[in-house]
Amino acid sequence: MSKRILIVEDHADIRKLIRMTLEFEYYDIHEAANAQEGLDAIRRLHPQLVLLDIMMPGEMDGLDLCQMVKNDPSLGLPQVVLLTARGQNKDIEAGMNAGADAYLLKPFSPLQLITTIDSLGIQTTETQ
Repeated sequence: MSKRILIVEDHADIRKLIRMTLEFEYYDIHEAANAQEGLDAIRRLHPQLVLLDIMMPGEMDGLDLCQMVKNDPSLGLPQVVLLTARGQNKDIEAGMNAGADAYLLKPFSPLQLITTIDSLGIQTTETQ
C-alpha cells in the first residue's frame, strides 16, 4: 500500500513539480491550493505526510495549519515538511515551534525533497 502525501501549495507550477518528483516513488499524491483546502483534505484523507507552503493567501497560512494539524490527534498526526522561501533563523524557529518535522528552503532540488521525505521514514512498501 502506498503512503498518502498531501501537497498544500498555492502555486500550481510548484505543486506540479513536486508531484512529478514524487510520482516515481509510488506515493498516493493529493493536492490543495490553500491552507483551508489543505485542512479539509487532511480531515478527509488522513495523509502520512503533508508538504506545506508557509505563505499562502487566505485567513490561514502554513504555520497556522501546521500547528493545528500537530495539536489535533483526530487529524491523524501526519508528519509535516514546511516548504518556503523564508530562510532566516527566526522563520525556521517559528516553523519548528509550529510543530514541523522538517523545513525545506525553496528553491529545492528533487533530490533534496526525496532525501527529506526518506529521512522522515515515509517510504512506500514497494521501496522498503
